[in-house]
Amino acid sequence: MRAITYTSFGPAEDVLELTDIETPQPGPGEVLVSLAFSGVNPSDVKRRAGARPGETKLPYPAICPHSDGAGTITAVGTGVDAGRIGERVWVWNAQFGRAMGTAAEYITLPEAQAVALPDGAPLEIGASLGIPGLTAAHIVFGGGGIAGKTILIHGGNGSVGNLAIQLAAWGGARVITTARPAAFDRCRAAGADAVLDYRSATLGQDVLAANDGATIDRIIDVEFGENIHTNAEVIAERGTISTYGSAKNMSPEIPFGPLLFKAVTIDIALIYILTDAERRRAIDVLHSALTDKALSYPVAEVFALAQTALAHQAVERGAREGAILVDPRR
Repeated sequence: MRAITYTSFGPAEDVLELTDIETPQPGPGEVLVSLAFSGVNPSDVKRRAGARPGETKLPYPAICPHSDGAGTITAVGTGVDAGRIGERVWVWNAQFGRAMGTAAEYITLPEAQAVALPDGAPLEIGASLGIPGLTAAHIVFGGGGIAGKTILIHGGNGSVGNLAIQLAAWGGARVITTARPAAFDRCRAAGADAVLDYRSATLGQDVLAANDGATIDRIIDVEFGENIHTNAEVIAERGTISTYGSAKNMSPEIPFGPLLFKAVTIDIALIYILTDAERRRAIDVLHSALTDKALSYPVAEVFALAQTALAHQAVERGAREGAILVDPRR
């Protein structure tokens, strides 16, 4: 089968190679998935570039990148119900803790990592449910129900942020988000009640004004270090800051006093290592929202397998409005 691999860190155009490798066969408890789409995420790009914290050399002789994807089960190993053959599925953690990801025509996985896609949900969105979807579901609903609460979502135009807006609105929360002005309409279309310029010099005051002066129950944050002082200003007593990134400031100074006297919970989310129960809850949230037709995510661009380097470059450029996918069939 055709697959993209790399054997050293470096720029996408230099290290990603289209190769021909043996088609895997499912072992006990595994399924074989014929991949229709492979999702490209910032974490995939950072690992290929050698920018993952603490990773100084490749953990495997060769890596086939990408953790997310969607396709159809074409074979099963012993112990797996043969009725799953033909099932449309999306996959998670495909390249976490192993060499083989979804930038290939086929992949074998433990059957739990190939999740049946709800009827009517397109395979394209299935390829975005792994990292962006599960992250959004977990950080929005990880503390329980949100109906009647106010949620502030920093970075509402990002992959996770936009899905989080949709899920929070579907869950009955009042949603305030930050974005660049050019993305305001997209954030409102996703369900945000108020959209604010993330660069505002008075962002904390703007947030409180958008919530009629009341503090915020839950904050979803893509840039923890950049926003911690604003968050400390606007968070409610016993509120939660759920963060999944801090790329611009990986060693932030924490205003401990204001956070202490509000008894704020800081919840750092890493989607790869959710417990089974946490992941099951996040999957249930995603599937319920999809069934209610309350969740969508546009595709910004689809690349052929041989163009995977261009897909990585598209993610690296940022400022995209939708998923970057690779079609292994092309």
